[in-house]
Amino acid sequence: MRLPLTGTCQCGSIRYEIRGEPLSVYACHCTECQRQSAGAFALSMPVARDAVVVLSGKPKSWRRTTESGRVIQCIFCPQCGVRLFHNPESNPDISVVKPGTLDETGWLFPVGHIWTRSAQPWFKIPLDAICYEGQPPDLTKLTAAWRARSSRPTAGKN
Repeated sequence: MRLPLTGTCQCGSIRYEIRGEPLSVYACHCTECQRQSAGAFALSMPVARDAVVVLSGKPKSWRRTTESGRVIQCIFCPQCGVRLFHNPESNPDISVVKPGTLDETGWLFPVGHIWTRSAQPWFKIPLDAICYEGQPPDLTKLTAAWRARSSRPTAGKN
């Protein structure tokens, strides 16, 4: 992983970069993320909000209340509809990037899984992952696990 990280929506109308280190990468198994990603889960990568810079295009946003009661601004491309990141109203210092939109994704590795009570029964969560049945109270454990993994010489290599 080299900064800045760059990413785009599916149609290329929106380009962005991230100028700060990710705080973590984790998989969310809530039913909203399953619906939004059309998959078993969605990856999330929290970063400092001021580190996310839109380089081109004009994303749109919509406000929604999550299953846990938190309110987030969902940022997406108005052309292709791809979700780029979320801005939680409860934490104005953080953006939660959808890391599948990054140009380089080979280094991504979720250190944790949240909303596991909604996980698809066929998906096997790794035994060494940090898990929360619902919304974690904070990102402390996920951030610590990410830092520990990122500091290893082989971090991010599969």
